[in-house]
Amino acid sequence: MHKILTLNNISVAGLDRLPRDAYEIASEIQHPDAILLRSFKMHGMEIPATLKAVGRAGAGTNNIPVDEMTRKGVVVFNAPGANSNAVKELVIAGMLMACRNIAQAWDFARNLEGEDAEIGKQTEAGKKNYGGFELPGRTLGVIGLGAIGVRVANAAVALGMKVIGFDPGITVNAAWQMDAAVEKAGSVDEVLNKSDFVTFHVPLVEGTKNLINADRLKSMKDNVVILNFARGGIVDDEAVVAAIDAGKVYGYVCDFPTNLLKNHPKVVTLPHLGASTREAEENCAIMVAEQVRDYLENGNILNSVNFPEVRMERNGGHRLAIANANVPNMLGQISTDLAGAGLNIVDMLNKSRGDVAYTLVDVEGEIPQAVVERIAAIEGVLSVRTL
Repeated sequence: MHKILTLNNISVAGLDRLPRDAYEIASEIQHPDAILLRSFKMHGMEIPATLKAVGRAGAGTNNIPVDEMTRKGVVVFNAPGANSNAVKELVIAGMLMACRNIAQAWDFARNLEGEDAEIGKQTEAGKKNYGGFELPGRTLGVIGLGAIGVRVANAAVALGMKVIGFDPGITVNAAWQMDAAVEKAGSVDEVLNKSDFVTFHVPLVEGTKNLINADRLKSMKDNVVILNFARGGIVDDEAVVAAIDAGKVYGYVCDFPTNLLKNHPKVVTLPHLGASTREAEENCAIMVAEQVRDYLENGNILNSVNFPEVRMERNGGHRLAIANANVPNMLGQISTDLAGAGLNIVDMLNKSRGDVAYTLVDVEGEIPQAVVERIAAIEGVLSVRTL
């Protein structure tokens, strides 16, 4: 029986992918094999020695101590793309809110007072303050062309916009899905310098912190609209507000309210709604539950943020799943221990990712505990499981 600890409410659609005859799931459980969560902050949490996997029902993993998990051989999964349509729709809505001043106009209208005739007069007199502009022919810059960025880019093309995008790590799959009309830029600065709207779809890491800053704002187009539905910290809020006040930036729409932003007349802040749809929550939960199940039952890894993708069909017999440091002669040592126990290798797959590697080995016959212990004792081995 596998034990699953939930640190947030996880959609039933996802939990239903974990059969109750094989999985015990609870928000309070001892010695869990896996943790499922959404936004719960695991930093500082005592990590159970039994933990084998963490599944984040969403894309970002800033709330998980990934480096610590890696050192312990714990695989961290996420659900990239499962919420991509929800975020795409909000980005399009954000562009429309900004260019048509919808939030400001609604605030004006809902605060009108007097008889209907008087409200009508005030409406006609005030509407001139909220005139905007249209999207077709404008250029949208997309920083980050993963599952979300590609959907945003394609939607903008369909709306008649010009689109330019940048992502140095774009995958083949993402490139295949992207509309051919999207212009490929060679740098972040090229995107920023050409765009009337800019949207970000990248994780918050050291290299993406304050991608929009005071220096870059100087070289951007006048009246640019900036959108951030990715992570707080990617945009330097103080620099953007100063640029709005100076007449450089037309508006700012983001998912991360602060005291600086929430009452500014040219800023629209939403309460982190990017993935807040029933469909997105169900998609994320289903994806991450299936990934964690496949890992616990078969040792396969798909959509991990800290270990390589490794998938190998079961070939009968017994399976070893080994996480280890990416160092020379690791496979040789593992093979030697198996051979010493008279175990014939039926199939083996090894892949690395940076400083770590992961190996699946199918062997004929039952694997003695003594062999597992010898492999676990090899310098650089992080974790060993028999399946």
